[in-house]
Amino acid sequence: MSAYDYVRAHIVVAGIVQGVGFRYFVMRIAHRMELAGWVKNLPSGEVEIIVEGPRGLLETLIRELRTGNAWATVTDIRVEWEKYLGEFKAFDIIH
Repeated sequence: MSAYDYVRAHIVVAGIVQGVGFRYFVMRIAHRMELAGWVKNLPSGEVEIIVEGPRGLLETLIRELRTGNAWATVTDIRVEWEKYLGEFKAFDIIH
């Protein structure tokens, strides 16, 4: 599999990631990279992301998530790689 292969990632980010603009941070990165999918808060206090695009860009996104925005503290990221479905047209925040 090359960095240009299209894939889907199911990502769960733990830490201080709610109430600190983290979803908007994720959305800005995804828009900049022209990725598609969504981000939402979970009742557990984590943030869930489903994102599709070239594997290399998704790996870059994950690296940026580890740093977080200025107010977030990321303690863990779980990633499950999945088959690309082409299900999304854009990247959105969902509730």
